[in-house]
Amino acid sequence: MLAESQSVTPARLAAFTVLRRVTEQGAYTDRALHAEARDLIGRDRGFARQLAFGTVQRLGSLDHHIAALARPVHRLDPAVAAALRLGLYQLLFLDGVPDHAAVTESVELAKAHGKGGGHRLVNAVLRRAARERPGLPGDATPADAAIHHSQPRWIVDAWWEQFGPEEARRLLASTNRPAELALRANTLVTDVDSLAGALPVPTRRSPELPDEALVVEGPFDAHGHPLFAAGAFQPQSRASMLVAPALDPQPGERVLDLCAAPGGKTTHLAARMGDRGTIVAVERHPGRAKALTRTAARLGASSVQVTVADAEQLAFGAEFDRVLVDPPCSGLGTLQGHPDLRWRMTPEKVEELAAIQVRILERALGALRPGGTLVYSTCTLTERENEDVLRSAGVAPGSLRRVLPHRDGTEGFTIAVVEP
Repeated sequence: MLAESQSVTPARLAAFTVLRRVTEQGAYTDRALHAEARDLIGRDRGFARQLAFGTVQRLGSLDHHIAALARPVHRLDPAVAAALRLGLYQLLFLDGVPDHAAVTESVELAKAHGKGGGHRLVNAVLRRAARERPGLPGDATPADAAIHHSQPRWIVDAWWEQFGPEEARRLLASTNRPAELALRANTLVTDVDSLAGALPVPTRRSPELPDEALVVEGPFDAHGHPLFAAGAFQPQSRASMLVAPALDPQPGERVLDLCAAPGGKTTHLAARMGDRGTIVAVERHPGRAKALTRTAARLGASSVQVTVADAEQLAFGAEFDRVLVDPPCSGLGTLQGHPDLRWRMTPEKVEELAAIQVRILERALGALRPGGTLVYSTCTLTERENEDVLRSAGVAPGSLRRVLPHRDGTEGFTIAVVEP
């Protein structure tokens, strides 16, 4: 078996397996990697992640090359296609990998798992690619930009129309860069300066960052560090950290948080309130609700009351001082950290999500007391899931902020403050 072979590194084997699970079984890249790389440590784990995430992100560009150098990928044995994709990603998009290692190990992967002598095709195509270094079309048109930036054409068209060609190109380019790792200092346990001093890696703060935010500069296993278990910090994007200050909850208030899991924003609200008051955190999925309960306990957020319910069906009275609506969305602002999402999402799913978002927002408005404040936030950038949803629910934002990855260096978010 390949797993026993010494000719393929554990990192490449893990990335190859993740890639096949994503493309053939519909697995999520991050979850598949967690399973396949669980025994890897240090550089091996980091390299496996780099290979898996990068190859999935670049599937569109890679398949363009494969069609030009060999044949359309759908006509290849799945294992051969995966070996080709992985090898080409290393040759054409990843610096610091010797050509011979990328070629030889990809051939071994195809030989062990492929059919019909496909490893010989892998060898020929990768050697030719190493010699010729084929390029991609530019990004002057939406059609070329889809190949150049490895995005579905419909996403390119939508951003081209919404942001204009120049900004759309910058936004598309940002989606293939590594995601930033940011930590929120849990002020119920510590403060940001103390946390920075206790961490084993360099961090930075700057005036444009949220008060509690630290950006990690270097490899760091956030979930494995003792300070995570102690509740000193929560991994959370800087964009996500802007939501709680926008809602601005006060100690002693009653707050409703709809679609609350995994709990980063929920527990941020609790910290902002000094854990004084009540936060009713509604989550539809029982498993995610249990995880949210554990997160609140780890972070010392005793004011959080988790309720398992469907936000579309809730019928609260006008009893909450502040309401956060963070509904299911397309997630198109998070493509850096969720590399397979671009290949999962469709325009049809966006329309389905927009209808759900309107229904949840209407329920939320009914739960807000007169004079209260509501924040509607999504980790996507499309007007269809933001401005159009607000108009459909009969409200207009008092303020609306759109966080853009290429401009702000963090996830893409849209945050609207509504004061009916």
